[in-house]
Amino acid sequence: MTKHKVRVIVTLKNGVLDPQGLAIKHVIDSLGKTGFEEVRQGKMFDLVVTAETSQAALAAAQDAAKTVLSNPILETFVCSLVS
Repeated sequence: MTKHKVRVIVTLKNGVLDPQGLAIKHVIDSLGKTGFEEVRQGKMFDLVVTAETSQAALAAAQDAAKTVLSNPILETFVCSLVS
């Protein structure tokens, strides 16, 4: 068994209102920063998973992301191995 680091990024689905993103965008605009068309807020998790293979670790992280780390009705997630 080997330890594998997996990064999970959770974001709101397109079309879901993102009040935190809107608030951050407002602050960016009020500071005179330009070129920012949209801001979407999300969450990031770094998991260390003990598994036989990196693919098994990724599968375990995807299961955790689907069942614990995200709300599948409102959010989507991406899992990736980190070296």
